[in-house]
Amino acid sequence: MLIGPRIQSTSYLIKQLPTLTVFIDREFKIMHASDKWLYTFGERSNTIFGQCLFKVFPELSIKWKSVLNECFEGKSNPMGVQIYEQNEQKKWYEWSNTCWFDENENIIGAIIQINDVTEALKNELELEKTKVQLKQQSEISKTGRWEYDIINDEITWCDITRSIHEVSQDYVPRLDTGIQFYKEGYSRNAISMAIFEAQEKGKPWSIKLQIITATGKEKWVLAAGKPLYEKRELVGFTGTFQDINEQVVANIETKKNEKLLRTLVDNLPLNVYVKDINSKKILVNKAECEHLGVKNEDELLGKDNFDIYDYETAKRFTEQDIKVMTSLVPILGEEVISTDKKGRQTTYLTSKIPLLDGQGSSTGLIGISLDITNIKQKEKELRNLIDVTSLQNKKLINFAHIVSHNLRSHTANFSMLLNFLQHEEDEEEKETILNMLNSASNNLLDTIENLNEVLAINTNINLKKKDVNLFDSILTVESNLKDFITENKGEIVNKIPQKQSLKVIPQYLESILINFITNGIKYKHPDRNPVLSLKLSSNEDYKILTVTDNGLGIDLNKYGNKLFGMYKTFHSHENARGIGLYVTKNQVEAMGGKIEVESEVGAGTTFKIFFNEKN
Repeated sequence: MLIGPRIQSTSYLIKQLPTLTVFIDREFKIMHASDKWLYTFGERSNTIFGQCLFKVFPELSIKWKSVLNECFEGKSNPMGVQIYEQNEQKKWYEWSNTCWFDENENIIGAIIQINDVTEALKNELELEKTKVQLKQQSEISKTGRWEYDIINDEITWCDITRSIHEVSQDYVPRLDTGIQFYKEGYSRNAISMAIFEAQEKGKPWSIKLQIITATGKEKWVLAAGKPLYEKRELVGFTGTFQDINEQVVANIETKKNEKLLRTLVDNLPLNVYVKDINSKKILVNKAECEHLGVKNEDELLGKDNFDIYDYETAKRFTEQDIKVMTSLVPILGEEVISTDKKGRQTTYLTSKIPLLDGQGSSTGLIGISLDITNIKQKEKELRNLIDVTSLQNKKLINFAHIVSHNLRSHTANFSMLLNFLQHEEDEEEKETILNMLNSASNNLLDTIENLNEVLAINTNINLKKKDVNLFDSILTVESNLKDFITENKGEIVNKIPQKQSLKVIPQYLESILINFITNGIKYKHPDRNPVLSLKLSSNEDYKILTVTDNGLGIDLNKYGNKLFGMYKTFHSHENARGIGLYVTKNQVEAMGGKIEVESEVGAGTTFKIFFNEKN
């Protein structure tokens, strides 16, 4: 009578157990189960009681029968972990057992308790996954771990740390021997100081150092560590050890190549620069700095064309940059002229080459330019010299023809007169012939004097230009020609500023002024008094003296190409010799100048004398 109620009470208590619990007899039949067990596995009725456990859970391992049989014999063992899927959700449960005794201490079955270990297993798997990933990352980055236990004086290296040191896997490191691996000098001193500061001040470290491995190889490593404390007491150190030899060696080699390239670029006799996609300079060499008048590259980096050149030059250069970077077609050896902010002009031979990335897109350009300003100046000077030489050669040929013609004429005249004299018997006729010979002799002397004057102009290279006051020079010539001017009722209008000077050969200027003033008066118009006006103007290359008269004028269509020829006359004036303009033109050209003429018959003539003060 007592047993019945007792079993019912026990069954009621089992139902209320907070754990997943099931009771089975020695035939594996389910006898009791907690409500939580029934609810978890989807069984709310009593239909499972009396059924075999392995029939209710057919997925259970058959090996668990032997485990339960051992439990029936008094040996309780863990059964294992079993997966259970419900509503497309998988969960893992750990099964364990203990003996089920009756009131006489007889084993009548087993009590099975089930624990949900899903989260634990997930965490364990995640932890294992993390360990694998850390190991892979450690192997890829060649980073090992180490720890040092101060209390037990033990240092622990992982496999990768041993591999970096090139020691065997059974190598037992010590703190002192570990430090000895560092290269003597800076590296060993640095790691010793780092450990000392960590011990004394709690300061962590991360230093790039060199070690010498067990096989004698030098390696660059990144040694990092930090102190460990328990209850504020230092108990050890932990850290990482990374092999960075390849990166450091590659970086050193890269820097060496960069230095070599920079040395080469800086010492090229060319202006070299690199621009980004916005046409801003990101690299310049020394030649570019010197040319643009800056002390170092920092004054040019980040600047564009508008920061360096005047607006028009900057606009032209920027359009050129954009064209190169968009078309990807380089510009090679193009001659360009630039003007900087100060107005200084420079002529370049420039090349611009697009910089491309891995996808073939432009990221900027490389510019190379050669300053050819001096070369162009020399070229211009050489061209001028060739022109002058050619002109002088023509003059020489013309002079030779003149000399040949004139001397031959005088020689023939002398020969003829001497022949007459030789055969003439009449004394009066002889006297006449002698007078003619005397006149011919004077004419020959005049010719030789004229030729000598022209020759002196073209061969005298020792005469130097000097600053001469033009206004005063005109007054001096006017004073010297006063009687001649007064006799011809001439008037000189001097419009030259009183302090105006010219850089000329003084004796040539005087001769030029005399020739133009005397000609302007000599060839006056019969219906009016001669008036000469002199004024001065200038352009980029010359100062221009303009001499205007109101005389007879010259038919330039008829005589223009002969105007400055030797012994060329254009008016029937008794004193016209045809030598003045020829000599004047040679004097002007000898000073690097030129003469232009405008004339109208009957109205007068204007001569423009261009004085070149630069050469």
